[in-house]
Amino acid sequence: MRTRACRRALLTGMTALLLSQAAGAEKPNKQNVSTTAGDDLAADFGAREAISGARLSPDGQQVLYLAADKGRATELMVANSNAQGDPHVALLADGKPMRIQWCDWSDDKRIVCLVYLVTTSAGPRLPFTRLIAIDPDGKNLKSLAEQSGPYTLRMSQFDGSIIDWNQGQTGKLLMERDHVPERTTGTLLASTADGLGVDLVDTHTLQSSTVEQASPTASEYISDGRGVVRMMGSETQSVGMLTGGERYYYRRPGSRRWESFSNVADNGPGLRPQVVDPVEDVAYCFDRKGGRDALYKVALDGSMTTTLVYADPNVDVDDIVRLGRQAKLIGVSTVDEKRSTVYFDKEYEALATALQKALGDKAISFVSSSVDEQTLLLFAGSDTDPGGWYVFDRKTKHLNQIALVRPQLEGMTLATEQPITYRAADGTMIPAYLTLPPGGARKGLPAIVMPHGGPSDRDEWGFDWLPQYFAMRGYAVIQPNYRGSSGYGDTWSLNQGFKSWKIAISDVTDAGRWLVAQGIAAPDKLAIVGWSYGGYAALQSNVVAPDLFKATVAIAPVTDFDALKAEAVNYTNANLVAQEIGAGAIAQDASPARHADAFKSPVLMFHGTEDLNVNIAESRLMNDRLRAAGKQTGLIVYPDLDHQLPSGEIRADMLRRADTFLRQSMHIGG
Repeated sequence: MRTRACRRALLTGMTALLLSQAAGAEKPNKQNVSTTAGDDLAADFGAREAISGARLSPDGQQVLYLAADKGRATELMVANSNAQGDPHVALLADGKPMRIQWCDWSDDKRIVCLVYLVTTSAGPRLPFTRLIAIDPDGKNLKSLAEQSGPYTLRMSQFDGSIIDWNQGQTGKLLMERDHVPERTTGTLLASTADGLGVDLVDTHTLQSSTVEQASPTASEYISDGRGVVRMMGSETQSVGMLTGGERYYYRRPGSRRWESFSNVADNGPGLRPQVVDPVEDVAYCFDRKGGRDALYKVALDGSMTTTLVYADPNVDVDDIVRLGRQAKLIGVSTVDEKRSTVYFDKEYEALATALQKALGDKAISFVSSSVDEQTLLLFAGSDTDPGGWYVFDRKTKHLNQIALVRPQLEGMTLATEQPITYRAADGTMIPAYLTLPPGGARKGLPAIVMPHGGPSDRDEWGFDWLPQYFAMRGYAVIQPNYRGSSGYGDTWSLNQGFKSWKIAISDVTDAGRWLVAQGIAAPDKLAIVGWSYGGYAALQSNVVAPDLFKATVAIAPVTDFDALKAEAVNYTNANLVAQEIGAGAIAQDASPARHADAFKSPVLMFHGTEDLNVNIAESRLMNDRLRAAGKQTGLIVYPDLDHQLPSGEIRADMLRRADTFLRQSMHIGG
């Protein structure tokens, strides 16, 4: 087996091969990590998931997964699915800047991975992705991207994606590829292909053949799982800028002619295809029903016959559930108080019920399978169990645990997460999750309101390291799905928390008032902690309700709406961002950095310097404004880290500092 040092050098060397146009990324600086505050809980809960992204090989004999290494590093591990023998490292990325996003099997002897990095070599910070192929033993690493020469007319940020795994039998995949044209060099050798096309690529030899000619207007392709491209999407643009809409086209069986399928406006109704079933000859699509996402199927025989498959009267259909090497549709999932799956396949429904019972009533999900679907890979977890990966043999009925997601928490009594509702100021009932410290008092606790990010996102029931840590430190934590959250339909999402910020922030502050009214929170020990838009909500709550919270922690927060729009100016979604946020007086009223004088609670912020979602300049602006207004404020800067702060050591440091800050600000012992 090759040494880890050799593999590290191999992947680092690939950076030049894959991303020659993205050279010159800033070298990582030494982190300033505090180890003087907090306890081992911060390290336990701040640690990245030990295991993620597991996938089963087509023959069911091997399993791959991504394992967290020190700092930001990630290892691609390969093991026998029967847990016999030790797993081995096939690939390592140190995260500085190369990261492994996901991996899967192209066949039993070849693995495909997507790697990611951010660079500033082209001016603004830009993300790049590349697909690579590697043997399970770590040998023969190759790029699946088209090799660009010195005459290309533009950079290729995202070289492609896999749209059909061809049942994992031959190592030949249908791959979307971004084709980049070249300048004319006085010969006929320059490539003129421009845009997204589809190639059949051999992941062993790298030989490829064209399946769909490159199109500058194409944004995605959908195959039938059997190697035939049946649908194409095209994002609508105006003078090179995205408008948020998309047009879809389809082909009838055996035809090469594209026909119009649907036209979907930004955040509007319209058929959004997800998967093609070649047996029924239909496309399964999302569309609105009663203001909520529902699942439909549409005939692809030219009739466009549309049939409702499933709708929930309370929440959106959140996702489709697919399994097998052909990624066949076996059900849909919804999220109300908890996530639930509606199985269309009765065998999988019965199997899910039996496995859930066998695993102690944990929530389970089928993740991957062998070609014959006799060997299944599944994930199971709950609010008090971070989860584990299991392989189930349908013939022998044997269930084998592969790995735990957070082994350091095994045996620890964790806090339960209770779905609740509370009444907002206008009488609306707001769904939320309440996490109380395990055991002990239930009244007069130090408490935290923790609004989620997005804002077009939502919290859901299950293990969450951030509220769990604070609950283990003795805090009550409430996570409101304020109006502006996704998943509850159009009337709830409103304008996604930007234009409708007053309603969203009112719902957030009402969560704090509810904690106090219920006697759960001591009025003088109520804090607010948020990340991203949640960080914005934490700060803006101090503007609209300056006497409510006694301490504020904001991680990677939005602090000025005009600044957020300016950050998107160099990108093709600039108009979409400006439209979502709004213009005029809203920026003045909604931006906490413009109301620093209103703050009464002390503030602590955290931000990474390589944040693509929210520039660190926003936290620096907020800190400067608060300091100029004579307020108590602090900003912890983490060099070379992005929006998610993807380092266990850094997250542990953040937890220690935040806990110490909250205790000092609210005069809490312990």
